[in-house]
Amino acid sequence: MKKIIPLRKYSFAIYGLGISGKSVINYLKNKKVNKIFTWDDELFKNDKKKLSIFKSSLSKVDYIIISPGISINKSIFQKHLFKNRNKIITDLDLFYLENNSIKTIVITGTNGKSTTCKLLEHLFKTNKDDVQLGGNIGKPILNLRIKKKTIVIIEASSFQLAYSKFLRPNYAAILNITKDHLDWHLNMRHYIKSKFKIFSRQSKTDYALLKEEKLIRIFKKNNFKSKLLKVHNNILDNKIKKQINNFYLLSKPNIENLIFVLKFAKIFKIKNSIFLSAINSFKGLPHRHELFYKKKRISIINDSKATSFEACKYSLEKNKNIFWIVGGLPKLGDRFKLKYLKKNILKAYIIGKNTTFFTKQLSKEINYKISHNLKNAVIDIIKDLKKFKNKSLTILLSPASASYDQFNNFVDRGNQFKKMINLNAKKFI
Repeated sequence: MKKIIPLRKYSFAIYGLGISGKSVINYLKNKKVNKIFTWDDELFKNDKKKLSIFKSSLSKVDYIIISPGISINKSIFQKHLFKNRNKIITDLDLFYLENNSIKTIVITGTNGKSTTCKLLEHLFKTNKDDVQLGGNIGKPILNLRIKKKTIVIIEASSFQLAYSKFLRPNYAAILNITKDHLDWHLNMRHYIKSKFKIFSRQSKTDYALLKEEKLIRIFKKNNFKSKLLKVHNNILDNKIKKQINNFYLLSKPNIENLIFVLKFAKIFKIKNSIFLSAINSFKGLPHRHELFYKKKRISIINDSKATSFEACKYSLEKNKNIFWIVGGLPKLGDRFKLKYLKKNILKAYIIGKNTTFFTKQLSKEINYKISHNLKNAVIDIIKDLKKFKNKSLTILLSPASASYDQFNNFVDRGNQFKKMINLNAKKFI
């Protein structure tokens, strides 16, 4: 595939009109592209004429740009998309086609992407660098305002990487890989392959950052061209660690994120004093072990971003006497291994439409109640609080599942939880 500059000479089919899809359309229109065909499964599901036009366009256009969450395997255009798979790209590809001289850092991984990216952004801002953050977090990549000296940080999901053909970061990092999104990728082999596409177009002047030995072995086996930079735990020595006053970042998962951020600080020759200033002034992201309510003996934590069991293990490990709100759309292949964690859980409250999965996971392990939804779960917890008047208690929303059965996304789920808690604040005594 050749470079598509100027873009106005090419035609595009845009599949998915969410935030990223709309940003692609605006970007192409600004580039004077006239031949644009669009489709959205929800917006146009009853428009048979538009369906026919879009379907036929897939074999005629030069490029097909698919929004990250759309799976070819489950699409109504499955046959046509597979036939024209060589045309499929993402908004990240458009960015790289027209910004090949901009310095970029791309971060991926199963857990910790968003926190690491926000930490990096905060680090560069503290260092007075011109930095922009986009991709799977914040603004769509095509909405960023880029200058020649801008450092662009991109959070890349496995969905984006699976479709990507032109992504070539100067610095690329995979934080970790655990079982996730298997309903989309079908198996772990495909999931891992999508993550490692982050390195596929790098050259010998680019850098790959990896910490886990199993990932380093995969990197070496594939003979990628970029220079491998191993990220070691000892980079965060006791001298630096003692000067970190941000307890949010000293949690086990965030220590892993910190180690990568410190590695980038070393690469970009940022002083330790600036690194520490950035770390100590960083405020945690919402919906990630967010302690938003604390009164006397009761702590309430919003961990809505925990969409798999692996992601919620930290919250279950760190807290005691937990009333655990769990449930939603379970991840394919996910298994709950509570073992030493169950001693911390007083009771679980199952929400969502797929209660059978969660009852099977929890029935022989801990006490639970099927609450069906968040509102009922909060009411059920308030009733049960009366049984433990002399204990310090934790109310924890850490669903270990996706949110789409009852919410727009994990943000909506977390915000609704906080709203319900605030409405019932007087009852938490």
